[in-house]
Amino acid sequence: MIAVIKGDIMSSRKIQNPEVWLIPLQKLMGKWGEQPKDWELVWGDFFQLEVKNPAESLHKAIQIKILIKSISEPNISKTSSPIDVRMSIGIGEKTYGGARISESNGPAFIHSSEQFDRLKKEKVNLAIQSPWKDMDEEINLYLKLAGIFMDKWSLSSAELMQIIWADPQATQEEVGRKLGIKQNSVSDRFKRANVEELMEIEQIFRKKLQNHLP
Repeated sequence: MIAVIKGDIMSSRKIQNPEVWLIPLQKLMGKWGEQPKDWELVWGDFFQLEVKNPAESLHKAIQIKILIKSISEPNISKTSSPIDVRMSIGIGEKTYGGARISESNGPAFIHSSEQFDRLKKEKVNLAIQSPWKDMDEEINLYLKLAGIFMDKWSLSSAELMQIIWADPQATQEEVGRKLGIKQNSVSDRFKRANVEELMEIEQIFRKKLQNHLP
C-alpha cells in the first residue's frame, strides 16, 4: 500500500515570479524522493508525489499547504499569500512502477485522480480516497472543517505552522525565539492557526489508517 498526492497550485499567475513558490516546492519534494520516479511537477503548476508510507501522506500534504500559504512577494500584501494549493490523497496498491510517476499505475493512483476531479466541484482543497469508505467519510469531514481555517491562514500563521509542523515538540518559548516574538504572541498565533485541532486530525488519520492496513 502506498499513497499518492495529486495537486495543483491555485491562482499561481498572481505570483509574478513563479520561482518564488516553484523552487521551495521542488526542494521540499526532493527531500521525500527522486524526480521523476517519485514526484513530478508538470504543466507549470500541477504535481504528483508518491508516499511510500501512507500514514505520512496527510502530514506531507499539510506541509505542502503550509509552504504554499507562506509564499509572498515584496510587491504584494503581507497579510496572506495570493496562492493556495488543491490536493487529493489516494491510498491503495501500486501495481506498476514506471520510470516516471506519471507512468506508474494502480488503485492508489486511480483513487487520487478520482478524488482530485471532485475537489473543485465539492469546493474543498484537501480530501482523501482509500479502499475504506467509512474512513474516507470521517476524515474528509474533518478536512473540510479544517479547510475553513487552513485556507485563510495569514503569512504569520503559515510561518508559525512551518516551525510547528517540522518540530511538534517545540515549546512556545522555543517557537517565539525562532520567530523573534514574545511567548504571548506565539500563544495568540497558535489559536488563530488552530494548531492543536489540526494536529489532532492528523493523528486521528494515522490511527484510522493503522486500523485498516493489513
